[in-house]
Amino acid sequence: MGRFRRQLFDNYSNYNENTTNNERYNIVYRRVKRIKGFYTHLTVYILVNIFILIPETNQGIFGNEEFWRWENFSTTLFWGIGLAIHALSVFGKDLFFSVNWEDRKIKEYMEKEANKKWE
Repeated sequence: MGRFRRQLFDNYSNYNENTTNNERYNIVYRRVKRIKGFYTHLTVYILVNIFILIPETNQGIFGNEEFWRWENFSTTLFWGIGLAIHALSVFGKDLFFSVNWEDRKIKEYMEKEANKKWE
């Protein structure tokens, strides 16, 4: 499965003017389906965890020891880790530190240096 995902990312990076409209459509269609799948996963995660945690809040308002037990949050934690991995597989490794982010930081530091007064 890893090679297949790598191939999908390679297809996105090789997106150029030489590809036909049908190939472009297929690439974009697969990308949109993957994003839609992630948002569906996120929605189900939120709804299920709400239904897991609401009965525990009815027993006492957050001060009760029953609410802060490990059993209440273990599903949320481990499923959240899986959701984070799903997000990385959909949005790619450049989710947090993309090329645009690097360019903005470089410009920001260059502007700071230009505005700095030397004595």
